[in-house]
Amino acid sequence: MFRRDYIVRMIEDMTAMVAKVMTLKQEKKTTEALWEVDELLIRHFRLNSRLLNSLSVEDIIDMYLLGGVVESDKLQGVARLLKEEGQIYAAAGNQDAALFRAMRSLHLFLYADLHGAERELLQMPADIDELLIETQAYRLPAKTERLLLTYLESIGRYAKAEDSLYRLWEQGENVAREGKELYDRLLLKSPEELELGGLPAQEVREGSDEWERRLQFH
Repeated sequence: MFRRDYIVRMIEDMTAMVAKVMTLKQEKKTTEALWEVDELLIRHFRLNSRLLNSLSVEDIIDMYLLGGVVESDKLQGVARLLKEEGQIYAAAGNQDAALFRAMRSLHLFLYADLHGAERELLQMPADIDELLIETQAYRLPAKTERLLLTYLESIGRYAKAEDSLYRLWEQGENVAREGKELYDRLLLKSPEELELGGLPAQEVREGSDEWERRLQFH
């Protein structure tokens, strides 16, 4: 009950904050918009923006480990506020600050999802899609790309998952096992599922064969 009450309050506060920030961005009141985000960070997460952005994503995640279990809803909330802060900087023309926050927000969203966050709590899939658009011109850190691969497969975007796998390969990451296991799982899917995921059965078979060839000559 306590957790549910907390989540409801968090959603209500975030909804109100986003509406305020949207107005402030339109009025080009960057500082005031950032204050709104900072206030919510302090109220719900006992963090301020300066501290949050000085920590690594691993350190942030560690803050939301309770008895070895990730407090995924809180982590999702932090990711949402980082995304909002990044968009304030983007609206103000500070692309470096915006990209820094977008990358971190994406990693935290994906990590929260992997550890059981409710996807519809804060419309996480839509947020992730927006962040992927915002970061598409840049190479994601390998640790984030690995999370993205798992996420894309889990939501049935099989062609995108395959793209993610090959990006990791091109970065020199050791994904031999992950690739084989991905294709093995895809080969068990129905033709209809694969079509919906943008990767027809014939392409999966060809992809699996190509992956085996790559491993032989690697």
